[in-house]
Amino acid sequence: MNTRNETSLMESVKTRTRILIKKHNLLDVNISILAKPLTPEEAIGTPGRRDFPIIEGKERVVEAQILGAKGHAYTDSPKEFIGTLRSVLGLDTSSNHNRAIFIASINAVLRYLDLAEGTVHCKDEEPEKCGAEIAKHVLDKWGKVKIGLVGMNPAIAEALVETFDADNIKINDLNAQTIGKTKFGVEVWNGKTMTEELVKQSDVVLITGTTMVNNSFGGIYNYLTKYGKDYLVYGVTCAGICNLMKLNRICPYGRNE
Repeated sequence: MNTRNETSLMESVKTRTRILIKKHNLLDVNISILAKPLTPEEAIGTPGRRDFPIIEGKERVVEAQILGAKGHAYTDSPKEFIGTLRSVLGLDTSSNHNRAIFIASINAVLRYLDLAEGTVHCKDEEPEKCGAEIAKHVLDKWGKVKIGLVGMNPAIAEALVETFDADNIKINDLNAQTIGKTKFGVEVWNGKTMTEELVKQSDVVLITGTTMVNNSFGGIYNYLTKYGKDYLVYGVTCAGICNLMKLNRICPYGRNE
């Protein structure tokens, strides 16, 4: 993916966040932010299926709390942080752990300002229901199309295959233990090398919000623009950035806390 594009995206997000915070007179207020990695049970409860990445230990959810409002972000590099909004805006976002703190904090700020919905992860049976809701939404909006899934979310992948058939689904992922495996009748491609091909072969692309933390969203968005594809970014991680950057998002069961 193009690092320059990612830098440009994050700088635009920082600029818009700074303007928003100044507009609401929050920049110099002594706001305490605690971003902590949650356990799987704290993050998503006890869903029936056990193949979600967070349960398997591949990812964690970082939680930011600002004036009683919460924001979540998925990351493979969880790190605790306590500071102010000013210090968050000053973070070097070239690392995954700092981007996770920054993005979780944006989610909490926008939830506090009532500018973003669903900034806290759903729990228990909701993560599995989410896949069916997303598949239905895509079917209702675009019909029986070819779908590209960026990020191996098992509930979403299974629901897409059930709704659109395996031949109409392409999946990629960055997890070395998942790449090359067949999931629900679909081979999982390498997200580092096959994303452009996935976009080319899809009518609609579903993108995990975690791509905003792992430094790959900008490159994916460029491919969407290059090939004129429809898309949705899914999950809680992308809540704030999608609002700030006017990106298409879906998160059927995200919570407001």
